[in-house]
Amino acid sequence: MADNAYNVGDLVAEFLSRIGVTTCFGIVSVHNIPMLDGIGRRNAIRYCMARGEMGGAHMADAYARVSGHLGVMFSSTGPGAANTVPGLVEAQFAGSPVLHITGQTPTKFIDRDMGTVHDVPGQTAMLAAVGKAAFRIRSAQEALGVLTRAAALALTPPMGPVSVEVPIDIQRTPIPRPAQLDTLVLPVPPPTPPSEAALDEAAEILARAKRPMLWLGNGAKAAGAEALALLALGFGAVSSWNGRGIVAEDHAMTLGGLHGNGAPRVQEFYKTCDAMLVVGSRLRGHETGDFSLPLPEPRVHVDVDPRANGRTYGNTAFVCGDAALAMAGLAKRLQGRMAVDPGFAADFAAMKERALAEYRDTLGPYADFPAELRRALPRDALWVRDITISNSSWGNRVFPVYGPRDAVHPISAAIGPGLPMGIGAAMAGGGRKAIAMVGDGGFAMNQTELWTAVQERAELVIMVMNDRGYGVIKHIQGALQDGRMFFGDLLGPDLQKLAAVAGLPSFKVSRAEELAGTVAKAVATPGPSLVEVDMTAIGAFPPYAPYNNMGIYAKRAAE
Repeated sequence: MADNAYNVGDLVAEFLSRIGVTTCFGIVSVHNIPMLDGIGRRNAIRYCMARGEMGGAHMADAYARVSGHLGVMFSSTGPGAANTVPGLVEAQFAGSPVLHITGQTPTKFIDRDMGTVHDVPGQTAMLAAVGKAAFRIRSAQEALGVLTRAAALALTPPMGPVSVEVPIDIQRTPIPRPAQLDTLVLPVPPPTPPSEAALDEAAEILARAKRPMLWLGNGAKAAGAEALALLALGFGAVSSWNGRGIVAEDHAMTLGGLHGNGAPRVQEFYKTCDAMLVVGSRLRGHETGDFSLPLPEPRVHVDVDPRANGRTYGNTAFVCGDAALAMAGLAKRLQGRMAVDPGFAADFAAMKERALAEYRDTLGPYADFPAELRRALPRDALWVRDITISNSSWGNRVFPVYGPRDAVHPISAAIGPGLPMGIGAAMAGGGRKAIAMVGDGGFAMNQTELWTAVQERAELVIMVMNDRGYGVIKHIQGALQDGRMFFGDLLGPDLQKLAAVAGLPSFKVSRAEELAGTVAKAVATPGPSLVEVDMTAIGAFPPYAPYNNMGIYAKRAAE
């Protein structure tokens, strides 16, 4: 075969470029060399070299969330493909359009358990179990069709990760360049229009509301203008943690992520509301105390996935369709028909002020961290965080988010993705600064990706909340195990020395008053930097709901 012959590996590379992919992530391996050779020779796609497949998959996920386009990850076969599973699981939780392309052993050996390099019988089933679908390209002739189907499926709501296996012998197979590449358009269906009858029914219910609430989820990320139209009619708003920033959280009529979980005053306010419109959210158990959070009734639920109907909370009416089209249709029907309580907005504003103040009071020496960190960051900064105690307490709930694609966190509640997610977000940010707040425990799981951040010159501040252990786990053990705390204290590296070894600037915060100034210095530093927050010096983080038995929070809410 001539060195310059066009093969399936070239097809993969050109296909990605033709559908608008400009960045991808992964690790080069014996079973993906032809595809990456095609990418390297064309030099049209930035290939970010992760240090582990798990990290690369999390990078692709975060890239997809921030960019709103396809996140692409390349892995090797077998063990390498298995290493992507945590990232694919997270992308499925988050509804992220991720295309995972992996190699396979030569076609004649696949699934025969013959002990060839990287051979894992059943790889396709493993990948299918953690995503929307998994495909295997079985001939060079079908490669373009399978790739097109896989990418379109990942981008079709409800979005999610899709894997494609390309056996190594097929990657090397010479083929004529498909002329279809010149006019290729992914067959992603147009937004699903809701039925007129369903909108009429929902509008009849909502038109009677005097104190209506709007709950916005991930499925409404592209519907900010339509959400604002409902707020203009008198709705108050809250967001799921994956729907932050659809309405900028300095808007007077949104609570953002302080949607009631761990906020008794918000729950009390819900009792005064007489309707809730839920758009693009599953009302997940993690965010609703396993569905114990009382929500206003009657409820109208809008979702593009018909399986969402009654899956968690019941509803009085269900509208199946695109979030933007549904909210626009409802706003049109409700215009001039609603008689919202004249005191609702003032009541909402007073409740919001008190609820935020009460929540800050539960944070002990970290009470000013949300406001101080927000002050240190540009308005358009990307807010990435791991499942560390600081995120579970205030990061998800009260740190203000201003844009629908500005916030990224592990929806699965896994620890460890924070650093690679920060890298992926920074790669999608177009020069905007990203900050990744991680705990020292989660940071340890992917700290080798520091070198990825340095090599790619990611515009990223890595803020490590260092309490020298698993703080969240200790709070749970303290509340539920009679105070017995096993296996939560970790020996970790000196983070300042680690940063020096990795070759990135580092800073340290030992007093709460130093946070804003120190983070501002890191933000002003080009490329990646590390900020260590010494939590042992600042003080112990107080238990947060539900592990604090409501404490001062319940007392203040009762006042």
